[in-house]
Amino acid sequence: MSKLKSIFTFKCPQCHKGEFFESRNPYNLKKIGNVRESCSECGLKYEKEVGFFYGAMYVSYALGVALFVACWVATEILYPNYSTGFLIGLISVAIVGLGPILYHLSKIIWINLFVSSKEIGSTEGAEK
Repeated sequence: MSKLKSIFTFKCPQCHKGEFFESRNPYNLKKIGNVRESCSECGLKYEKEVGFFYGAMYVSYALGVALFVACWVATEILYPNYSTGFLIGLISVAIVGLGPILYHLSKIIWINLFVSSKEIGSTEGAEK
């Protein structure tokens, strides 16, 4: 449950208190996807090595496929006589509209795969 809290609130994957992104708004195009250097609360360094977040591309791909499948299933159910052009347009609008959110989610999901969360009230590692 704590991993989901970190993901959906865009908080530090370790302490769930510090901000992960420079801007909480994924549509702030000046700071889109900019990750803070470290957590202001527990001191966790977010980028483990140079290029660490390149792996988030795999998560982004999976989120994009999930969005495509969701659009396709919704179109099949709600509008069974759709044209291929309509589906392509719908998916294009969904990808462009939700792109910044998917980008934020892919990075926070990726780091949550590699960082374990601390128990609430634990001070271990807080002095770093």
